Amino acid sequence: MKHATSFIVAGCLAAALIAMPARAEEVVTVYSADGLHDGTPNWYQTEFDAFTKATGIKVQYVEAGSGVVVERVAKEASNPQADVLVTLPPFIQKAKADGLLQPSSPSGASQIAAGDKDPEGYYYSLVNNYMNFIYNAKMLPEAPKSFADLLDPKFKDKLQYSTPGQAGDGTAVMLLINAVYGSKDAGFDYLKKLQANNRGPSSSTGKLTALVNKGELWVANGDMQMNFSQMADNPNIKIFWPAGPDGQRTTFALPYYIGLVKGAPHAEAGKKLIEFLLSKEAQSTVSSIAQGLPSRQDVHPADDNYKQLHAMLEGVKIWTPDWAQVLKDLQADVARWHEATGS
Repeated sequence: MKHATSFIVAGCLAAALIAMPARAEEVVTVYSADGLHDGTPNWYQTEFDAFTKATGIKVQYVEAGSGVVVERVAKEASNPQADVLVTLPPFIQKAKADGLLQPSSPSGASQIAAGDKDPEGYYYSLVNNYMNFIYNAKMLPEAPKSFADLLDPKFKDKLQYSTPGQAGDGTAVMLLINAVYGSKDAGFDYLKKLQANNRGPSSSTGKLTALVNKGELWVANGDMQMNFSQMADNPNIKIFWPAGPDGQRTTFALPYYIGLVKGAPHAEAGKKLIEFLLSKEAQSTVSSIAQGLPSRQDVHPADDNYKQLHAMLEGVKIWTPDWAQVLKDLQADVARWHEATGS
């Protein structure tokens, strides 16, 4: 549940910390949007365990929604508790703009494309990812071909997407629709019409998957890394991208970004963890374990997950948002979304 509003602390870790507190210098605290800690095994825990074995530094892990983790770092700014922040755009850009991050220079950064990292070193792409939609392949013989198809009355109460401004993936829906319809006026007009079929707001994107799998919903939003990893437990869901008015299917990158928190109580440990997660060894397991795409350009996995993720993106146009403008307009756009949808 990448965008749930409540925090979850890894239970076994929390219990261990309570039972036998580690010395401060032996702990690094990560606040993260969820998705990379899902399932068994999962990429985060695999790499955290390897990091602890290599360095002796324990990882305290806290997760919540993309915007919520940034809000918590902001509230704690006078007494920082987190060392490392992982979240999605535009929330990582907001964290930098609000002065919540400090630059770092991991050695692996040189292998990350310029467009996938902050030019001043405040954050780096950790796992590459793309926004998408899912549908129930048992209830629908084929994926809806276009956004216009989703206005069909047959989807009434069978369609749901997470709330822009609360959920990173929900914010992505708003951004993409405004882009494919060519303007905010046209995009919000479409979202107003779509509201007739929308079951209602949802602060969590991840929980929509089970509803689609069960057939309570037929269509929902999501992202590739999360949905692809959920397919094993949710066999009825399939990933798709509806076409816009021009007939083109479009998506955009929605990476997990990692950055060092300003005033981090264990900054050196935080730097070591960022370097470790961006290492060639750790990045080589992103597709096989996390079902995401590595951010390093010198990592080219040969596993089936990597091949399937690339195959799914064939024929899909990759749009690049102006994240600085997105961040500038976000508050007003979310307010306009609420006005248009009555949510």
